[in-house]
Amino acid sequence: MPKGSCLCEAIQYEVEGAFEAIDHCHCSMCRRSHGSAFASYGRIPKEKLRITRGGDHLRAYSSSDAVTRSFCEQCGSSLFFDHTAAPEFAFVAAGSLDDDPGARPEAHIFVGSKAVWYEIEDDLPQHEAYPPGVAD
Repeated sequence: MPKGSCLCEAIQYEVEGAFEAIDHCHCSMCRRSHGSAFASYGRIPKEKLRITRGGDHLRAYSSSDAVTRSFCEQCGSSLFFDHTAAPEFAFVAAGSLDDDPGARPEAHIFVGSKAVWYEIEDDLPQHEAYPPGVAD
């Protein structure tokens, strides 16, 4: 069962089972939220995510009409996001995991808005926005 936490460990969580998919998102909002060239998120059914400690420290921010991002109020760590087009899923910031998520990155998404200073050098598929079938 993969477990994870925020930087200060005020919030801890666990995921029942393996992640369905992990993608590297290059959209400007994920880049700003994580302060990096891209953010890696794992997708799981919402009912498989359990906050085991510090749920009262979790805060949410609607970064668009479709996406709500959750983070720790104490350290600012980005932890999760929800998307209105996929309400049955939680998207977990892979960098907050302590354990193997049971999946590996499958694609780069939103490469149409990637950081101009970053070059994608792996062979993963690249999508201008969401991959087909996700958040259509």
